[in-house]
Amino acid sequence: MTLSFTAHWHDELPGFYTALKPTPLNNARLIWHNTALAADLAIPETLFTPEQGAGVFGGETLLPGMQPLAQVYSGHQFGVWAGQLGDGRGILLGEQQLANGQTMDWHLKGAGLTPYSRMGDGRAVLRSTIRESLASEAMHALGIPTTRALSIVTSDTPVARETMGQGAMLIRIAQSHARFGHFEHFYYRREPEKVRQLADFVINHYWPQWKDDADKYILWFRDVVARTASLIASWQTVGFAHGVMNTDNMSILGLTIDYGPYGFLDDYQPGYICNHSDYQGRYSFDNQPAVGLWNLQRLAQSLSPFIDVDALNDALDGYQEVLLQQYGKLMRRKLGMMTQEQGDNEILNNLFALMAREGSDYTRTFRMLGQTEQHSAASPLRDEFIDRQAFDDWFAIYRTRLQRENIADDERQAQMSAVNPAMVLRNWLAQRAIEQAEKGDYAELHRLHEALRTPFADRNDDYINRPPDWGKRLEVSCSS
Repeated sequence: MTLSFTAHWHDELPGFYTALKPTPLNNARLIWHNTALAADLAIPETLFTPEQGAGVFGGETLLPGMQPLAQVYSGHQFGVWAGQLGDGRGILLGEQQLANGQTMDWHLKGAGLTPYSRMGDGRAVLRSTIRESLASEAMHALGIPTTRALSIVTSDTPVARETMGQGAMLIRIAQSHARFGHFEHFYYRREPEKVRQLADFVINHYWPQWKDDADKYILWFRDVVARTASLIASWQTVGFAHGVMNTDNMSILGLTIDYGPYGFLDDYQPGYICNHSDYQGRYSFDNQPAVGLWNLQRLAQSLSPFIDVDALNDALDGYQEVLLQQYGKLMRRKLGMMTQEQGDNEILNNLFALMAREGSDYTRTFRMLGQTEQHSAASPLRDEFIDRQAFDDWFAIYRTRLQRENIADDERQAQMSAVNPAMVLRNWLAQRAIEQAEKGDYAELHRLHEALRTPFADRNDDYINRPPDWGKRLEVSCSS
């Protein structure tokens, strides 16, 4: 089968990019590819076995129809206007035309210098490509909107970060790479006509149901608000911290994008800061909902030249409602509550308070909670707590609440197991795969990827364990 590529961004948005080709690496070779995603995209397996080198996955060749380019955008970084940013190490190779009419971007990260590299080298290291591939596929399996990883290429090209690493490339797949920062860029350049042009572009391609509607702009913005709120609610329920929620890292489609210093909660710490570079804790776990709204306010400002300000503010007012509704729905599922009662928030908040006081493991706690039996005062979760009396007091109220649900234990337990993962991508698991891969052993990388496909399945291996002591001391920064 021949893959078909189009170039809507290239053809319809001149002035929004710089056209250029990737710069290949030295002795590039493909070490992993996403067989499930490749099958979904109808990519022939033969493409992953080039006669020499790494082919399109290493930026050495282009497929027919590809028009490679680096996008320009700007953004607020850590709350401060940073000016022009853009694809400093990534190149949009092209947009794959699917049989259902949709398109999917093929974006090559680590592809070399671009006009937007600033003081960087345009490269990525093996460590960062492995982290992104693992995280994006883990999030996908958890049912959270995200970009996807198609392939990883390593090489003999040395790349300096905190330490010297191997140059690597990753192909990232997404319906679109349009970001809040794309709109900010032209707003701050005082080119409102280009902001509107970009809005028309994304509406025409991703919200076509509104392209002829007189109110298309505000209908579109309301949906962006709702998608963002729903996304962050999902992050909070699985204990995911993004780590660098700059406006240039916010997807207009409500996708999780730009995996760098992310982290899944081990011990439940509401103020968890996963980014070693986040000295003030702006992007702490518990601050993510507020930052999501702040970023949407920056986007609204960029759209204000052609959307009524009152309408924009009204749309922003809907953010908290969507977030709380989605978060409440998801957390009730995690607690096994199929109906809604007035005291449910108190039950959840009291559990969180107990978990925070004891440093309970976030994922294990909710997974083990799913083994609760309504008519038994015993719980396997009890032994996870030091203050048994405090747990018993909470559990008695929780169990009484479950007894008011008209559902059998086995059915409720099955439903809870389907929303409370047995495993998440803990940083120590990623680090172990990275260290072995840097030595040329890719077995753990493949094994971990395979395990992450089924996060809700019961397991008895070390993927479900609390991190070892060294795993709790890992430091991850923006360069990771």
